[in-house]
Amino acid sequence: MKISAAISFPFEPSQATRRARDLEAAGIDMIWVPEAYTFDAVSLLGYLAAHTERVELATGILPLFSRTPSLIAMSAAGLDSVSGGRFVLGLGTSGPQVIEGWHGVPFDRPLTRTRETIDICRILWRREQVVYDGEAYRLPLPPDEGTGLGKPLRLINRPLREEIPIYLASIGPKNVQLTAELADGWLPAFFHPDRAGDVFGPDLEIGGNRRDPSRAPLEVVAGGPLAICDSETAERIRDMARPATALYVGGMGARSKNFYNDIFRRCGYEREAQEIQDLYLAGHKDEAAAAVPTGYLEATALVGDEGFVRERVLAYKAAGVTRLHVDPMGDDWPGLIELVRSWVD
Repeated sequence: MKISAAISFPFEPSQATRRARDLEAAGIDMIWVPEAYTFDAVSLLGYLAAHTERVELATGILPLFSRTPSLIAMSAAGLDSVSGGRFVLGLGTSGPQVIEGWHGVPFDRPLTRTRETIDICRILWRREQVVYDGEAYRLPLPPDEGTGLGKPLRLINRPLREEIPIYLASIGPKNVQLTAELADGWLPAFFHPDRAGDVFGPDLEIGGNRRDPSRAPLEVVAGGPLAICDSETAERIRDMARPATALYVGGMGARSKNFYNDIFRRCGYEREAQEIQDLYLAGHKDEAAAAVPTGYLEATALVGDEGFVRERVLAYKAAGVTRLHVDPMGDDWPGLIELVRSWVD
């Protein structure tokens, strides 16, 4: 079991560098840089590649609607090159509010676009001519859709690796099936280690049955805040997740199209999901945060006394997580990482 952590803006470059070096020295295996509607992830990852030596560097995630498949593949190949083969391409669809509101493009055919983006990336990394006749993407562009001057091209540089790992953020049934079929890794949201098998297991099995047997088993990335502390401090740390959970479950999308609310219901919190959404959409954000079930926060956070934290870490491992994602807290968080590694190695 490997261990990962995230670095996100608004870090200044020097702060991000110090944090990355400290994480690497503490034994973290993988650093994720998210991208929402702030600075892009690619720029910071390129910077961190020059200031780290061992740790894997990953986008967590690039919204695939924000770039053409070819540009995604080019950026991935470039980051893999400057990092010496340490890059992981994390992709996801994001949602209609960000894609249509920020990027100004229709949020259409997300499953098709995900599948075809993966196909095109892998064609490009093999330095084959990029000729692709998909439903969402056609390369070169047909004459009746452009000038007619497009021609098949191949990547000029030879990529360091023909197979750059692709991790997908997915939670919907069809998207999870696609992940298990095609991706190298999976980034699930609201992963409850005690209920994940019931929620995601059937779809992982369907997709896994379609998986190329030559491809390595699917990596799974999940976890939460990490701290060994007294009960009062643990409650305070867990409560820090309430506003973000309420935002996603209650307000990340329209009432009829909220992927996060759906997954919360499937985890067994149907009544709570409805209450959180009703409160959040009515403008009562604090009340929505208070409605997040304490049991969910306790089960998904790695926070408490040493025995409890160890039990939660091993619960994630038993649920199939291969890369434990942590947000380490406390003065001796490097020692905490070392302790967790001793439990999972």
